[in-house]
Amino acid sequence: MKNSICILIVLLLASTTSFSQDIDYSNDKTYTNYKNEISFEVLQVVNGVYQFSYERYIWKNFTANLGIGYKGKEGLLKISGLDGDKVKTDEIFYSGFQIIPEVRYYLKQTARKTLTGFYFGAYLKYSNYSSDLTGKYISSENIEYELKFDVGTNITSAGLMFGYKLPISKHFNIDFMIAGPGTGHYNFKLENEKDLPDEFYDDLNTTLEKYSLLDFINSDFRFSDVNRRSKFSALSFRYGIAIGYTF
Repeated sequence: MKNSICILIVLLLASTTSFSQDIDYSNDKTYTNYKNEISFEVLQVVNGVYQFSYERYIWKNFTANLGIGYKGKEGLLKISGLDGDKVKTDEIFYSGFQIIPEVRYYLKQTARKTLTGFYFGAYLKYSNYSSDLTGKYISSENIEYELKFDVGTNITSAGLMFGYKLPISKHFNIDFMIAGPGTGHYNFKLENEKDLPDEFYDDLNTTLEKYSLLDFINSDFRFSDVNRRSKFSALSFRYGIAIGYTF
């Protein structure tokens, strides 16, 4: 998936660069002073995310940006269910919203107009998602229980980013966010709609430990039968392609 994204970015850079080579903005003073932009993130649509952003030029190549997005249950990227000896769940579909404030600095020597060129900056991202977790659980007494949970997840992440915004016409830009490494703090909550024995949460944690993805997190990712919550921190990463309209 990541290789396909990198190839797509390279192809778009090549095609849009050749398309915009003959555009001359030097004599259009009104055009070069546009300080507002509304953009739509196109790359995240494959995961069912619809995100719009508003960017405003502030001072000396600094801008402020606020993105708001909605995540639907549809999308090509899916989370496979658990498949343990005692705990088995269906595929996980989640939905919710995300808010992303950013601060950017554009390198003046690479800008063909305001809000274009190479940039670097910092971001804060807050996401709040909910999902249904269904499946079955087999106890030590070989009794089968139905699983039905409401799962709540909120994620707060912060990091740095860099990218390039390419002008393709008088009002339109393409924003290539090349990389946005950071760290995220994850908070999960389970709300059970079915009666389960106390041993279920121990068996759930044992099942989770078998997944290699958790090797990148830490041993604190465990659910308690008391508060049914789990918190952990992990590395996060952002990238994207957005189409923007300046005015």
